[in-house]
Amino acid sequence: MSLLLYTSLDSPIGELLLLGDGDALHGLYMQGGRKPKRIAPQWKRAAAPFTLVEAQLREYFAGERVTFEVPLVMAGSEFERQVWSALRGIPYGETVSYGEIAKRVGQPSAARAVGLANGRNPISVIVPCHRVIGANGSLTGYGGGLRRKRLLLELEQGQTSLLQT
Repeated sequence: MSLLLYTSLDSPIGELLLLGDGDALHGLYMQGGRKPKRIAPQWKRAAAPFTLVEAQLREYFAGERVTFEVPLVMAGSEFERQVWSALRGIPYGETVSYGEIAKRVGQPSAARAVGLANGRNPISVIVPCHRVIGANGSLTGYGGGLRRKRLLLELEQGQTSLLQT
């Protein structure tokens, strides 16, 4: 495995930890959430490799970007990768239920497993796990907390701006 690099980014939803290898993003973690990511001793701090990601995140938070063009590497089980791929197919400003994602990955009875895979998403915001809601339309579990989930959904629905531009 190649050397992993990291940097921190202040954002409207709190500190974000970016993790990558210089070519692709491997992780985007909300450090103010339930499970902040610990920085491993072998990782090296380096801001330069994350310039593109940071610029696109700023545009997103300003309401100026609806898709991300960042190379991603996502390590997980085959099922998790299928779920994460389905998450990337949820259009900006829209939400779907865990059950709908289960159907999209060909396992209609696996809504709970989708929830677990959603919770293991290593690249929040860019892989939009915040767009998945309960079957009854309620906001349910989110690693970054429901307040952040609500803010991201309101941003995408044009109800709020997270950055002053």
